[in-house]
Amino acid sequence: MPDSATLSPSIDVEAPGEAPAVAALIERVFGPGRYAKAAERLREGNQFIRELSFVARRDGAVVGAVRLWPVRIGERPALLLGPIAVESSARHHGLGRALALRSCEAAARHGHAVVVLVGDRSFFCPLGFEPVEPGAITFPGPADPQRILVKPLNPGALDGLAGPVTLP
Repeated sequence: MPDSATLSPSIDVEAPGEAPAVAALIERVFGPGRYAKAAERLREGNQFIRELSFVARRDGAVVGAVRLWPVRIGERPALLLGPIAVESSARHHGLGRALALRSCEAAARHGHAVVVLVGDRSFFCPLGFEPVEPGAITFPGPADPQRILVKPLNPGALDGLAGPVTLP
């Protein structure tokens, strides 16, 4: 019989009662330094979209999470992905990638056109995210333009996409 620690976590929509567990996971993974990040400005005073936000559970415990948030890029609606948090004991098995893909797939099914984030190209580009021209999309606060990435969820979604990322 396999050890429960080796079993793949299940991934499903974040349940309303899981918000404290997700917050605790994010705190463990990112610490207080996350509050200085530009993307955090877009989460303050905003509400993540529950049906597009997922958790990974192992033995009933939350071991991973990802959230999508409504934003605008210029005048166009978009989604902000993040944070993606994975418990240290569950890393290096593709769980972060699985969470990101699941949330983007759900966003496409719900009719959304674009997902934006500030992140690592080597992690996100294989998932369909693309770099943008430096200065084409800006975040509130400092964000490395080389790390601003977008993912089109339907054909033509990136045509003419430019401007500041703001709250909806």
